[in-house]
Amino acid sequence: MVLLAAVLAVLLLTAGLSALGTWSSVAGRDAPRTTSAADLDLALNDMDAQAANILLSNGDAGKGRLPTPYTKAMGFYGEARREIGHDLRELAVAAQGSRADEKTVESLTDDFAEYQELIGRALENDDRAHDRPAALSDYRQATDLLRARLLPSARTLVSSNDVAFEAEYTSARSALAAQFAIVLGFGALLLAVLCVLQCYLARAFRRRLNPGVLAATVCTLLAVILGSQMLSVSADRLRVARHDAFDSVVALSRARAIAYDANADESRYLLDPKRRELYESSFLAKSQQLYGLKGATLSTYDSELASTWRAYESDHHDLRFTGEFRRELDNITFPGERAAAEGAVRAYAVYQRDDRHIRALLAAGKEREAVEFCMDWEPGTSNAHFGASTAALDKVAGINRAHFVSSVAAGRSALSVLLPWTSGLLLAAVILVALGLRPRLAEFR
Repeated sequence: MVLLAAVLAVLLLTAGLSALGTWSSVAGRDAPRTTSAADLDLALNDMDAQAANILLSNGDAGKGRLPTPYTKAMGFYGEARREIGHDLRELAVAAQGSRADEKTVESLTDDFAEYQELIGRALENDDRAHDRPAALSDYRQATDLLRARLLPSARTLVSSNDVAFEAEYTSARSALAAQFAIVLGFGALLLAVLCVLQCYLARAFRRRLNPGVLAATVCTLLAVILGSQMLSVSADRLRVARHDAFDSVVALSRARAIAYDANADESRYLLDPKRRELYESSFLAKSQQLYGLKGATLSTYDSELASTWRAYESDHHDLRFTGEFRRELDNITFPGERAAAEGAVRAYAVYQRDDRHIRALLAAGKEREAVEFCMDWEPGTSNAHFGASTAALDKVAGINRAHFVSSVAAGRSALSVLLPWTSGLLLAAVILVALGLRPRLAEFR
């Protein structure tokens, strides 16, 4: 009996310490390195968008400059550049031990240095009168570098880190399931031994029940129940943290990065007449990644978005669209999440309609009005609506992040509270059996 109690205690202690290690990995390594890679993707898109906005709002070497858009673009540009530096440092630390990830971060760092040089040269050329063609040439090279190397590498890191997190999660869940079964098995065996001991004592010493063994049986039963609860709560909280919460965090982070890239395509479209067809196609492709409508063009996208969204509002199971918004709506779990996600789609639809207005102004020869509507931050303008759209995405992500954090805390709390109780109860069971047997053994003296 003592040996079985010791084995059960060791099993529970090992399982508890292993689960604590899993929570430390999840909260301190797996989730942060995935979100850092997603943040890098977004910051790269934002920096390039703001570089385009600076060039677009600068006028001719400062003549005809749009003061508010220019000042805001300069501020956002600096913030994005600092964020990229921070993310690259974090990812370099996280990549240690994975040669593939280390190589990717090294390439990213080198490519980003080249990218900064090209953007710096573009901005410097644009500050000189009549040097807009040279500035555009440098900016094209920078954007091509971003699309060909920087963004694919950043997205590779998002994917590889998320896959590593999923592998950790799968392994931990399998281990918890196995440990749960073993604990139940050993617990049942220990309870059976205590019942046999109770029966033996009753027959051998002509007493109905041994109080010590009875109390030990109760302690063992409680230990098994609490130990099983500890493991099942850990498994459940791990599932909520990983799939209910973090899957949405990743999808929403990806959506935000795509949205920033699409917004940059609008600025590039206005900035570079030679590449307007390319940037228009790119904007549509990114719109499809966010809210996919099969066969839609820019001229039909708004009406199809409106009709498919009405169908969804009438029946939440009627989802006739794909993309990151669909991914999020397929994973609604928490209170307030659906309303927030729906608000994000509505804000996105407003921003999409603004894009068509910008293109219509440009087609009508009103380039200045198109630039002002695209870049201004006054209520009712495109940038104001884009800010509302990203804020709505942030709200949904915030709900999921909060539940990820609370699930981690609940998982850790279950372990820190229940593990000492299970160990204490098993120790008490051994002591109680010894105390219960002591009078009976004394009768043999």
